Amino acid sequence: MNAMRGRVLVVDDDVGTCEALEERLTRRGFAVVTRTDAREALLAMEAEAFDVVLTDLNLRGQSGLWLCEQVVGARPDVPVILITAFGSLQTAIGAIRAGAWDFITKPFDMEVLALALERAARHGRLRDEVRRLRSAAAETERFEEMLGSSAAMRQVFALLDRVADTDSTVLVTGESGTGKELVARALHRRSRRHAAPFVAVNCAAVPESLLESELFGHVKGAFTDARSARKGLFQQAHGGTLFLDEIGELPVTMQPKLLRALQERVVRPVGGDHDVPFDVRLIAATNRDLEAEVSAGRFRSDLFYRINVIPVAVPPLRARGGDVLLLAQRFVEKFAARGGRPVKGVTPEAAQALLAHDWPGNVRELENAMERSVAMARGEQVALQDLPERVRERGARHVIVSVDEPSDIVPLEEMERRYILRVLEAVGGNKKLAAQALGVDRSTLYRKLDRFGGGSGE
Repeated sequence: MNAMRGRVLVVDDDVGTCEALEERLTRRGFAVVTRTDAREALLAMEAEAFDVVLTDLNLRGQSGLWLCEQVVGARPDVPVILITAFGSLQTAIGAIRAGAWDFITKPFDMEVLALALERAARHGRLRDEVRRLRSAAAETERFEEMLGSSAAMRQVFALLDRVADTDSTVLVTGESGTGKELVARALHRRSRRHAAPFVAVNCAAVPESLLESELFGHVKGAFTDARSARKGLFQQAHGGTLFLDEIGELPVTMQPKLLRALQERVVRPVGGDHDVPFDVRLIAATNRDLEAEVSAGRFRSDLFYRINVIPVAVPPLRARGGDVLLLAQRFVEKFAARGGRPVKGVTPEAAQALLAHDWPGNVRELENAMERSVAMARGEQVALQDLPERVRERGARHVIVSVDEPSDIVPLEEMERRYILRVLEAVGGNKKLAAQALGVDRSTLYRKLDRFGGGSGE
């Protein structure tokens, strides 16, 4: 086994049974400690940490039910599985009332027992993680409204902290729903311009015929219905920050006009005869690969280089690991407070489903899912059945490489190639994010892809 499946405390008053279980479970990847008495088992739990307790129901001295009650009372984070030769309904009811995670009747199949132990251990770890997140959410690493403890987000926070109090133009890239506008607002709040306006516009949402007037303003009579002069967004943001969202959607006809404004630091209102100076910090964002757009002739290369002074790549949620649970906890608190609901967190089963989902809609999808789940919850925790169906049923994508023959084992370089290509697939082919996830610079990634025959273009 490459990874331990869990630490198990086995309790049975028959030494032979303890030895047999220890030998068989160890072969299946568990770390096993055995005891023949319930009180000795409690002492062992005080000295060592266990993921799950496996105990026979009938022990000499105190019973397995008694041990279960003691463990549940003192260590509710450690699941208990009871083994019994009496598979009656009353036995099951007694085990559940005692707080048992599960019970198994003799004779049992070792694979069934191993699976039950692994599930219980995973449940216990998730329950502990959920409990930790409730207290850690307020203390986790953050940059303004953005939360995250993953390595990917710590790198983003470090970069933002270094460039926030400058006037350098920033280009924020990332998939839809990753929080690119949050990045822009956070940069504004941390800058020396924080007391001045933050003005945002979605370039894809403004009709092409109105975009020039929206950005640069117009004079009275410039066009039909222009009954009075109007300041454009560049002037409205004077002294502050202008955020151009979805800049990759900017019409080709507008691109040279925007380039001139950024280079000259002046705008000319539609219908006007004179240039008007402005003082703004520009932050742009896109979910497109602008280098590919430049190659395709849909985006001017000179404009790209003008706005790509400081690139900030926001990772997709599927590349942020445990941040999923951290953000889910924060959204639970937000929507519970807003709706006056008693919900405080998520169950381990719900947490497991949240971690398994690949979140194609990123943080926006997670936020919507948790708003719905808080509304559906019947108690103090969001349960599995409260989650949207797509989250309950859609697991994460995995690559499974089975090796049936020694000849199937591939060289290390081939394994590296497969892993790099898998990371590229996970981040939608974005080589910037892939390099970040792999912990290498882009030139190194390009060299490897060239060697593998994968090309170096974006």
